[in-house]
Parts: sequence; structure tokens; C-alpha cells
Amino acid sequence: MFNTKGQRFKGSRLSEQAIFLFALLCSIATLTLCVKSVPAQTTATIKWVKVESGKMAVELTGLDAATLQQLAKWNVLQFQKLLAVYVGQPDANVPPMLGSYRIHNNALRFEPQFALEPGVTYRAVFLPGKLPGGLGNSVVTATFSPPSRDLTPTTVVAQIYPSSNVVPENLLKFYLHFSAPMRRGNVYEYIRLLDESGNPVELPFLEIDEELWNHDLTRLTLFIDPGRIKRGVKPLEEIGPSLESGKRYRLVIDREWRDGNGAPLKESFEKAFTVAPPDRQPPNPADWKLETPNADTRAALTIRFPEPMEHALAQRLIAVTKSTGESIAGSVMLDDQERRWTFIPDAAWQSGRYHVVIQTTIEDLAGNNIGKPFEVDVFKNIQRHLTSQTVKLTFEIR
Repeated sequence: MFNTKGQRFKGSRLSEQAIFLFALLCSIATLTLCVKSVPAQTTATIKWVKVESGKMAVELTGLDAATLQQLAKWNVLQFQKLLAVYVGQPDANVPPMLGSYRIHNNALRFEPQFALEPGVTYRAVFLPGKLPGGLGNSVVTATFSPPSRDLTPTTVVAQIYPSSNVVPENLLKFYLHFSAPMRRGNVYEYIRLLDESGNPVELPFLEIDEELWNHDLTRLTLFIDPGRIKRGVKPLEEIGPSLESGKRYRLVIDREWRDGNGAPLKESFEKAFTVAPPDRQPPNPADWKLETPNADTRAALTIRFPEPMEHALAQRLIAVTKSTGESIAGSVMLDDQERRWTFIPDAAWQSGRYHVVIQTTIEDLAGNNIGKPFEVDVFKNIQRHLTSQTVKLTFEIR
């Protein structure tokens, strides 16, 4: 060993204890420097919040501006490793919920793609170690359970069309109207067609995956299987028609059918009807009878059909215009078992000539259009061909 002048110490060497002490002090200094370099524990927290749309979302708050700036560049997969939402307890085999991530009001927000189901527990999982510069394996969770819906049954079957208690053997469809929105899926489990002995008719309906609901889920269109209607096709020949002329049937709606809130129907519903011979004659507007109002009144214009018409189409495919083609605004109603169409104008009638304009795609109960029967016999010469998309009935108001 040497002194500061480069001279060797005389007398003795440094003891092994001194060398060990010197090394220990160096290690402590190095460890101190390492500890100071560890990022401070994050103050970020997660919580469930109601957002502007009224839905529930998860927000990660307490992040500094630099971290938020880095997160703004992340993709969905990166976000899901940091903050994810699961139904119930997280499971390695269950993926996180779908949704969108964005920076909003100095927080990272996750909004689920689909509305949360009442009575179900959702768990948001935050891994602080996945933050930029994060360290550690800690897990922070926040759960939320939307309150259960009131499952008191209130929804009923409001009406079934056709409302007539006599239908043709080749009836094409039913309309089921409900007093409130219903739940999609497996609807055919709750609908039965029973013969006069109370036995179920085998596969009477056209069961399709894309259920034919209106926008509000308050009306379902239920088609009779066309293969059980049209002559010369296998289902009709092998199984027979869904409906047979001269017999009575009941269309039964099971009360276990769930509405949009998950509650069962208030009560089951039955429509009893008798089947008449098949109708293969297209509707002819020349046979319709008009009852015209007087001028300077808002009295109804009425059309009486010789047979029931298809409920939804009869309300939508008949219009009233002036002789110039200008449409007349008003409200339409169909009653008398769909044999009477009524139009009430928004403003009083004026003297002059008017037209009732009918789309030729309007149907009777068997699906026959104007000028075209639903079931066309290819071996029979069809004499009548209709090329116009509309027909008109002209009337005068004085």
C-alpha cells in the first residue's frame, strides 16, 4: 500500500477486517442509489362512474400528464393488460369485455360495448405494474352490480292479426303484438299451434334465426311454413298442410316468454280460429267500395274490402293524393277484422278530385298480391299480367 505521496506504508498491511468494512460501505452506497431510482408507488385509482350516455364505465384517475400522454398512443391490447373488465371473477379462459378506451378529463376511461345486465357482478382489474415505468405485481379491483330489474309481470299479448276468427287454409302469416318490448331469441319455444284435439301441429312455422321483429321489439311476424302451403312441394306432400280446411285450431302463446326486462308475460294468450278453404284469388281494387266524405270537413274516407287484408301492409301501402299527385297527410286505421280501411285527413277536405293510390304488393291473408296469386300454378296459363307498381281509385269531393 502507498500513501498520497506514492510512498509505501511501513510497518503493516491493512487488516482483512478493514478491507471487508470498506467493501460493505461501498455496497450500502450503491444500494442507496438503486433505491432512490425506484419509481414512487402510483396513486392511480379505479372507480365505476355513470357517463354522459347514462351507461356505466370504469375510470382510472390520478395519473400524471406524462403518463396520460404515453397512454394516448396505446392500442386496445395494451390497454387490456393494464385495465380490463370481466363478468364475475376473472378467469384465464374468459376474455375481458369488449369496449373502448380513451383519455377523458385527465383519466383513462373504459366504456363497455354492451349495456350491463342487471343483477350481474362486473369486476374491473387494474395492474399498476403495467403503467409506463411501473414496477411490481399488485392488483387493484373494483366491482359493480347493476340493481336487479323489477320482474313483476306486466307485459301482455295485446293483439294477434289476422283478428278474424276465420282464416284461409293457405294463411301466410300471423302478427303478434305485445304491450311492451320483448326479448329476442328462441321465440318458437313459446309458440304452439294446437289442433282441435289439443295436439301440437308438427313444425307449422318457418323457423328462422333472424327473427322478424319490428324496431321496438313489440311486433313479431310469424310465417306459416310456405312449404306447407304451396302445392307440389315435398313438405306439403309428405307432412300435409299446417292448417286444414274445416278444422279448428288454437294459437297459444306461453306466459314463460320473457319481455325486455326479463319478466315473464303476465298471462298466456290463445287465439281460436276456424280454417276456411284456400284463397288463391288475387285482391282486385275494382271490387273495393269507397265511402267518400263531404268538403270542408275532416270526415273519414273509408274503403270496404270484400275480404280481410294483411294488417301491416294495408296500413302502409295505401295512400291518398290530390289529382296533382300531392300527398294528403292523415292517419290510417284498419278495423272490422281488417275489412275496413279508414283515413282521416289532418286538414279539412277541399272540393276536387282525389286518388287512392295502392301499391300492388299489398296482400290478402294468403299472401296474394294485386294481379299475382301467392301460389302460381306453372302448369296453368295465367291470363292476367300487371306491370304497374300502383293502381288508382279516383273519387270526387263536393
